[in-house]
Amino acid sequence: MKYYILFGPPGAGKGTQAKFIVEKFNLMHISTGDLLRKEMKEGTPLGLKAKELIENGNLVPDEVVVGMIKSTFANNKNVEGFLLDGFPRTTAQAEMLDKMLQEQNEGVDKVISLAIKDSTIFERIAKRAEIEGRKDDADPATIQNRIDTYHQKTEPLIDFYKKQNKYFEIPGEQTIEEVFDCICKTISK
Repeated sequence: MKYYILFGPPGAGKGTQAKFIVEKFNLMHISTGDLLRKEMKEGTPLGLKAKELIENGNLVPDEVVVGMIKSTFANNKNVEGFLLDGFPRTTAQAEMLDKMLQEQNEGVDKVISLAIKDSTIFERIAKRAEIEGRKDDADPATIQNRIDTYHQKTEPLIDFYKKQNKYFEIPGEQTIEEVFDCICKTISK
């Protein structure tokens, strides 16, 4: 089983690229954002708590996210691997993921990071809010909080995965096709 992580700030294009990657490489896309939005839409206790946290630009607790990921791995054995999008977001989550995979004698294969400037993040998220009607994308203060949270809590993962020689950075401000081409070359190496 292959395990890839698609990494980058909010609005980097992870969701767009994930669609192409899973089709080309027969992977299952696991977006923690999608899993959480499903829970919120269904009005589950987890969904209600997640909604409150997300709307304020905060992260959902690790145990909840890790449980959802573990369950998804266990229930989907008919693919060649998984593409994680939005997980891990912290070093603690990365350590939990490594431990979970090591218990199965497996591990993360590659971390593909889409790098974009903060100004581009604002532009893309504002456009996404218009198109998708996502309230969590509409408020500038919430967007700034998400960017700050990314820089403070998620960027330390760069060093975590560089030390494992699994980190690969892609310039995310290219065209969608150029970004995908770089991703394909990285996965195929």
